[in-house]
Parts: sequence; C-alpha cells; structure tokens
Amino acid sequence: MSVAAVAADRSVCAPLPVLGRDVRVPLVTGGEVDYAALDYAASAPALQRVWDDVAAYAPYYGSVHRGAGYLSQLSTDLFENSRRTIAEFLGCRADDQVVFTRSTTDSLNLLAAALPQGTRVFVFETEHHASLLPWEQRADVAVTYLDAPRTPQQAVDTLEKALAEREPYGPALVCVTGASNVTGELWPVRELAAAAHAHGARIVLDAAQLVPHHPVDLAELDVDWVAFSGHKLYAPFGAGVLAGRADWLQAAAPYLAGGGASRKVSRRTDGGVDIEWHTTAARHEAGSPNVIGAYAIASACQALTEAGFPALIAREQQLIDRLRAGLTEVPEVQVLSLFGADAARVGVLSFVVEGWNSSHFAAALSAEYGIGVRDGLFCAHPLVRTLLGSDPQDPGECGAPEAAPGERSLNAIRVSFGVGTPDEHVDRFLRAVTELVTNGATWNYRTEDGRCVPARSAD
Repeated sequence: MSVAAVAADRSVCAPLPVLGRDVRVPLVTGGEVDYAALDYAASAPALQRVWDDVAAYAPYYGSVHRGAGYLSQLSTDLFENSRRTIAEFLGCRADDQVVFTRSTTDSLNLLAAALPQGTRVFVFETEHHASLLPWEQRADVAVTYLDAPRTPQQAVDTLEKALAEREPYGPALVCVTGASNVTGELWPVRELAAAAHAHGARIVLDAAQLVPHHPVDLAELDVDWVAFSGHKLYAPFGAGVLAGRADWLQAAAPYLAGGGASRKVSRRTDGGVDIEWHTTAARHEAGSPNVIGAYAIASACQALTEAGFPALIAREQQLIDRLRAGLTEVPEVQVLSLFGADAARVGVLSFVVEGWNSSHFAAALSAEYGIGVRDGLFCAHPLVRTLLGSDPQDPGECGAPEAAPGERSLNAIRVSFGVGTPDEHVDRFLRAVTELVTNGATWNYRTEDGRCVPARSAD
C-alpha cells in the first residue's frame, strides 16, 4: 500500500483530511503509534485543503495595497476577496465590517479599545480569559461580572436582571461565548442577544470554539460583533477576525497607528502633523497585513461550507455520544458541566479522575498511548474553579501542576476533536482511560519545569 493510501485509510472516518493524520510518535513502553490529536480546542490541525491552497498561492506572495506590481495586485485581490468570503461565511450584514486581527484575544482587545467612554460591560465569569479580561484595560469602562448560570434560561434571566438594574443608563456591551472552551456546552446566544437589545445594549460573540463546529450567522443570531481565531478553524498562520457593526470602530482611534490605517498625513505650520484616518476596516489594520493568514481562514470557511455543516454536526454528535457513553462506564471519571449531562455541546469535554492528578493522567495518555489532550485550567480559571467547587484563593495555574503524580491538584483534563478526528482516536482514548484507571500507569513520572513528564525509566 502506498504512503498516500495508508494516510487515506487512517483518516477514512474523518470528514475532512488534516495535516498530521499520518504522524507517528514514540511510546515510552516501546514502539510507535499514529498520533491521536485530541486537543483541537487549543489549536486545530490545519485542513489539507487550507495547506494546499496556501502552498499554491505562496509563489505569488506580494505586498498588498498600493503596490503597482502584478504580484502586489494579485495579493491585494486575494486579501480583499478573503475578506468577502469570510463576510459571507459569517452572514454579515451590508454595513458590517470584517477586520483582520491576530486572534480572538486581539479582536476583543480591539473592540475594548473602541468602546465609547463610560460603556458598561457585562460578562459572565464563565468566559475564556480572552473575553473576560480585555475590558479591564479601560479605566473609563465599568465591568459587571455575572455569576456562572446553571441552565441556559438562568443565563438569560441573570443578564436580563443585570441590564435592567444598570445605572446610569448609557452605552452597554454584553460579551458571551458561543460554546465553552471547558465544557463544550452551547450557550443561548440568540436569546442573550434579544435580552441585550431589549435593554439597549450591544452584544459581542466569542465564537472561537463555536465557529469550527457550527454555522455562525450574525444576522440570524442578531449579534453586533463576532470574534474568532483562524487557528481554531483549521487555519494556521496567526490570524483572527472581528466582524460586525462599523460605527463604534469608525469612531474610535485606530487600534495601531501606522501605515495602512492613515489616508493622509501632512505637516502643520506649528511643526506637528495632521492625520486623516481610514473609516474602513483598514483603520484598525495598520502595518503589513497577514495575507496568508487571512487567505487560510477564507480557505477553511470555503472547505467547511462545501462539506456542509449538517453532515459535519451529525458526525461530530456521534463522536460526542460515543465519548460520553464511554466515560460514563468509568465511575472514577467526573465530567465537568454547567448545564447538565444532556446539554447540547460541541466536541469539547473536560473531566477529572478520582485519585489522579490531572497533569499526571494527561502525561500518561501521551507517553503510553500517543494521545494528545490538554490539562490545567484552560485559560478559564474562574469557570474551572466553579466547576471543581474550589475556593477562589485555592492555588492553581493553567497547565502547571502543584501536586505530585497521584495527588489531587486544581486542574482538569480536556479532550477535544473536530472534522479531522478518526473514530479510532476516540476509541483509543476511551480504552486508555479505562486501562489507566483500572491498572494505573505503567511508567513513572516526575514534575519538570512545571510539567508532568515521564521519568527516564519505569523503575
């Protein structure tokens, strides 16, 4: 069998091929195995389609905007066509803007910088730090943190109450996730948007974990902005998107001052300069843009659209059901959830194992089974603390265990998957969990540089 045929066979159950599907990794117990990438929620592998599209464009790469050369003009067309492709993918309205950023974090910091003075921001404590923290950077913006809801309806009721009681009645922004990066649970975005607008507030959707799994339509969800990262959407190269209403963005000072953001700069007689800034998305895209990153996102959007979200969602739900059923059979496993076992979710699930340090468990999955998962607090510290029932002051740090292997520490294990995940990866994961809980690790582990790693021998 050819290498290509072997690679195709390994991913036969995955809807879309991704890079790395044929990577072999060594095991501490001897031999090697196909790497099972189950950490999509951190960074999803690149779609083969995206990689091929970028490789085909690479020889024609050139500077965008204002260049007279053929490659510059071609790159400019590619960049702006990518913006239009993404706008269509997101269901943008006619007057919405699509601004290219570095990531979800960058997008939400950009929006935070553009808020009108005196804006009050409402954000649930359950948010990823990317959507929890940017608002604190503005001294003239007030932030109201809302307690973790235990049902979708409680989320809507909590927001309704907080908005109704706000004083003074000025500009307001609600920030909410579409799907939790810890539990994978879907949030009632449309209902939260309706509540926000009923009280004169705007809403931004953190879609970092939602957009790779479900269609996101700004008009249908009636959200004012959406933010996401390319590297969650099977597109590498460090690009992100902030899409939505233009008025606050146009009224704000440029996020970065420099070339590309300015239309005209002239000296004044007093020795200073007068600056006329763009009112388009370019206003917040100073500097040489990440053309390849933008094109990669557009390519991923096209690939997902052509594959069809209904089919992708149905197949992912089969893996979710398989995963949940398998973990239910292991009494020592506690799955973390806000909304309950039957809540709708994407392919993201976190859990703890009785008698295990989560970092030790994750290290054993990697070293002994070739399975990559995530452990820690997932850059959502308040949420994980709430789910684990810990005191806010209990020690804990994202990805850095404080306890020795076998001792409990304030962290959890997260498994996540997507369109490139074969059935075998989920089956191997479930088998590994059962074997580790039943028989323990076959290797010894130690903490080194804040990570749990295999010792040099099993002695």
